[in-house]
Amino acid sequence: MKVSDILRVKGQSGGTLFTINPMEPLVLAVNIMAEKDMGSLLVMEHGRLVGLLTFREVIQALSRNQGALGDVTVRGAMDAQPLTCTPETLIDEVRRMMLGSHARYMPVLSDGQLDGVISFYDVAKSVVDSQNFENQMLKAYIKDWPSGTPDSNGK
Repeated sequence: MKVSDILRVKGQSGGTLFTINPMEPLVLAVNIMAEKDMGSLLVMEHGRLVGLLTFREVIQALSRNQGALGDVTVRGAMDAQPLTCTPETLIDEVRRMMLGSHARYMPVLSDGQLDGVISFYDVAKSVVDSQNFENQMLKAYIKDWPSGTPDSNGK
């Protein structure tokens, strides 16, 4: 399974992505994230990805400023070197990358163009869905599977 499979399921490839300019006030970014119920915002400048802002960076900025956002800009809080992947990256590799760096969100780039963003939840869900499908196929292969035996979904 590849990242492109997750984007297709999410319906995000070519869909709406929420971005913000790095010079915008951090308080604006926080308001957008709260209004849209999002854990991350892609930071774009002149049509290219320059950073990623997640609730982790917001909390760190609040901590540095004694609980106030004040005049902090998105650039002052964002991760300027977020992990990225391509649509062709295998999910197992993405999972290793995200676990290794404790990343919860990962922008997806194709030839420098932003295709979407995936979350650790998206990756975990794809793994579980894949395992459930594999279990169903194995059970179908075993012709005499006892009826009434619970499958991996507890059914």
